[in-house]
Amino acid sequence: MRRPPCKEDDQDFVDFCNMFQHQPTSDQLQCMEDVAKDMILRRQPMDRLLCGDVGFGKTEVAIRAVYRAVKNNRQVAFLAPTTILAAQHYRTLCKRLPEGINVELLRQTRSKTTMDAKERIANGEVHVIVGTHTLLGRKVVFNKLGLLVVDEEQKFGVKQKERLKAVTTGIDVLTLSATPIPRTMHMSLTGIRDLSIIRSPPEGRQNITTYIMKQSDEVVKRALARELYRKGQAFYVVPRISDIPETVSRLGRLAPRASIVVAHSKVKDVEERVLNFTLGIGDVLVATSIIESGIDMPNVNSIIIQD
Repeated sequence: MRRPPCKEDDQDFVDFCNMFQHQPTSDQLQCMEDVAKDMILRRQPMDRLLCGDVGFGKTEVAIRAVYRAVKNNRQVAFLAPTTILAAQHYRTLCKRLPEGINVELLRQTRSKTTMDAKERIANGEVHVIVGTHTLLGRKVVFNKLGLLVVDEEQKFGVKQKERLKAVTTGIDVLTLSATPIPRTMHMSLTGIRDLSIIRSPPEGRQNITTYIMKQSDEVVKRALARELYRKGQAFYVVPRISDIPETVSRLGRLAPRASIVVAHSKVKDVEERVLNFTLGIGDVLVATSIIESGIDMPNVNSIIIQD
């Protein structure tokens, strides 16, 4: 399968890259070059796996690919496994991409807003579409899809991956993952898919220290007190939703000054709660594993996991 390559990056693209607020690491720059070569120098569609830990800068590599695709009059689909992560990517793209590029968050509803969005996608008014597996539905018709970005591919099921194969025929695909599944990794290591790795952390990032110990109220109390003192935030992860009320009550006794936010799948406004926490509203987020999918919260410095 062949497709026309993208045009060479011009000064406008260089200016867009220079708007990035951080200095890219050497690994990021190499990955950006790998993607550029795939999109500009090859007629064979890109199929590249980009590996890197959470917070190492995979999204910026993807955003530059998105901008290049849009500049070449191609639609972009940005696929995420959860509504929370999709909403985060939507906000990041809206903030990072220049005016004139229309970004749409496609939600899994049958509302008039969603129907209108699908119509704008079909007629080409929307340049970048962000969403969960909703994007893979047969009722979503793209105008000129040229690039698919898949975040956390390992979170999708077999049927969704089969649908992905159908959707991605003849278009560029960039897959982002911190923990690729063995099959995906094997395809990259054997050359079936191209592989780029971001190994180096951003400047100023410290190593993560992990402690495994018996449950201790004193340890939890000290950890939360340290975060409150530095005006930071913390995650407290519980295995079951039924454990949350008791946990919130206990944390209220251990850290009475802390503002506690609860988030899990049965809370209707979970997306809004997590977004508000990202914006600094709340000190401790008590949640299930719903927070595991690559959510970017730079002010969160501690995570306590209850077994």
